[in-house]
Amino acid sequence: MPTQTPARPRVRSSTPPPRPRRRKRGVVGANSKPRLVIGRIVLVLALVVAGLKLIDVQGFQAGALSAQAQQQLQTPIPLPANRGAITDRNGTQLAFSVDIKALYAQPARMRKDWAADAGLHPGVSYEQRTQDIVDLMTQLLGDQVDGPTLLNQLRSNASFVYLDQQVTPGVAAQITGQYAEIGAEDRSLRRYPEDSVGANIVGLANWREDTVPGAVGGLTGLESAMNAQLAGKAGSEMVDTEQGNNNVVIPGSERNVQAAVNGEDVQLTIDTDTQYEVQQLLDEYVAKTRSVSGSAVVMDVHTGQVYALANNDTFNPNQPLTGTNTNTGDQAVTNPFEPGSVNKIVTMAAALDAGVVTPDTVIDVPPSLHVADRTIHDDWTHGDWKMTVAGVFAKSSNIGTDELAQRVGPQNYYDLLMKMGLGARTGVGLPGESSGYVPAIKNWSGSTFANLPFGQGLSETVLQMAGMYQAIANGGVRVSPRIIKSVTKPDGSVVTTPQPAGVRVVKQQTADTLLNMMRGVTQKAAYPNDATGPSAALPGYQIAGKTGTAQEIDPATHSYSDTMNTVTFAGILSAENPRFVVGIMLQNPADHAESAQTAAPLFHDIAAYLAQQYALPATSATAPFMTFVEPQS
Repeated sequence: MPTQTPARPRVRSSTPPPRPRRRKRGVVGANSKPRLVIGRIVLVLALVVAGLKLIDVQGFQAGALSAQAQQQLQTPIPLPANRGAITDRNGTQLAFSVDIKALYAQPARMRKDWAADAGLHPGVSYEQRTQDIVDLMTQLLGDQVDGPTLLNQLRSNASFVYLDQQVTPGVAAQITGQYAEIGAEDRSLRRYPEDSVGANIVGLANWREDTVPGAVGGLTGLESAMNAQLAGKAGSEMVDTEQGNNNVVIPGSERNVQAAVNGEDVQLTIDTDTQYEVQQLLDEYVAKTRSVSGSAVVMDVHTGQVYALANNDTFNPNQPLTGTNTNTGDQAVTNPFEPGSVNKIVTMAAALDAGVVTPDTVIDVPPSLHVADRTIHDDWTHGDWKMTVAGVFAKSSNIGTDELAQRVGPQNYYDLLMKMGLGARTGVGLPGESSGYVPAIKNWSGSTFANLPFGQGLSETVLQMAGMYQAIANGGVRVSPRIIKSVTKPDGSVVTTPQPAGVRVVKQQTADTLLNMMRGVTQKAAYPNDATGPSAALPGYQIAGKTGTAQEIDPATHSYSDTMNTVTFAGILSAENPRFVVGIMLQNPADHAESAQTAAPLFHDIAAYLAQQYALPATSATAPFMTFVEPQS
């Protein structure tokens, strides 16, 4: 039988139990229920908002956020195109590109990263690290860099600095391979092996364009005019990079590659040897005559190809464009001038083509001639002369020329100016080419037709001037000058520039007659049958040409100056077998006493070089004597 635990005896308290307090109405119990409801509502709303945001992030924004996160690990890399080369007609390089690297650093970031990773390089301070970098760069680059400057750059607080912007790829790889914090930027360095030879034609290119990162952009000359063809089209690729490690590319991550399209190679009609010689001769002659400036052009008679286009004041594209090395323009095509008597070829051609005269026609040439409100004089004093048309041209009579122009008439003369290409760009392809100026015939006054026939009141470039003589030497057919011979595409195919269609300006017979008549310009004889350009003559060759002198406008008086002249000469080598036309302009030579003949000796020197360089056949015959002035009775 189980044992029972005896019950404890009850102990009675002598103190009665306390009574429960009665709650006061309206103090606590009245507000507890609404607060609880509000709290539950807020909690539910918060859970609903969090749920909606989770659905939005995981559902609707998942793709965009994933792509954004992925982009943080992807880096687009430009693939620069190789810029095309520029060569002369014989393949001599005038411009080409070489790949280089620009080394850079981010000092502020480098210092921060070095401190954060101190445990990875115990005992090596940031100062020691930068000194090691500088030691390697000075060892590999030598005098190309300055050690103290590099050290100051690396120890600065700059966010970005270039350390050296012209480092060969091999040396750059050694530096960046040993020091990952040094970055390398792809660049392309343009080289001009002929220095200033043809620089006014070729121009200058910088290392990139902002619109196409990594590409080279042309600044002047053909580098600018043909930039689209030369530069090609940059490509790109996507790579993965290691974040926090200077964006180092992860090997094998390259994808989405769009290959660059290399630029086209351009071959010019220029002959580098001829260009060099003409530049040298022009430089020497400008200095000798103390001219302000000078230009010259050598053009093939039959094709219009330009073999040389020179200015005395040019630049070296391999040197900084500072100080005296800043004249990147090409005044041979950009600066028109009043040609003076060299333009009398238009009046003569018009008169011969109309059949109103022949070279032997004799006309009365008085001491002066009144045309409208102008009185015309010749450059020398004479009485009433009877001059042949050949004499009017060879002795450069303004009076006789105006008399011939009156026989031709304004409209016929104006039409021939247009056919000769004056007042319009030649289309040679060089930037900044001027069209010159020819007043519209509807705006002519009586005095306009007094000045135009002997080369005043209109303007032209050296290239336009040479083009008129090319037309006469080519049997009366003008061929627009060109300077681009061919273009080689990236696939190796060669596209030859077609020869421009010829424009007949005068009849073949007229051109032949005028060409023979122009031989008289170099005739050396006793007065009055002496001509204006005997110093242009070249032994063994019969030279056809014309001298010219035009008064310049005085900027102070805005009228023609009595002391400032533009001197010209246009010549053909040779009259018997035309091959080259040479046009020369000298601005304001100081030797005013002989200004009418100043450019003729320079033509002689250029022609002598051309005859030897291109083995032009000589002749044993001498030019026949021409009578310019009939004997006085």
